Amino acid sequence: MSSLPGVTLSFHSLISAYKRLQDNLVKQVRNLASKMSQATPGSFILLQFQMSQVTQMGESISNLISQVNTVISHAIANQKTQ
Repeated sequence: MSSLPGVTLSFHSLISAYKRLQDNLVKQVRNLASKMSQATPGSFILLQFQMSQVTQMGESISNLISQVNTVISHAIANQKTQ
């Protein structure tokens, strides 16, 4: 899937890495929520930034899967016309 020599990227590894990021983010949210009296504005901003990054990654993965589905659909349609 990847064009880099010796590097393999699969949907499984991509989604697993994304899930780990999500899990880590949930832990950070819970940690911050458990000590609200010690929380700083900076910690909220950092957490919000991390949440937006994880959201963007999820959208990118979703777009990639959609593109792959389109390529597969076109390939199937081309096979049927031959």
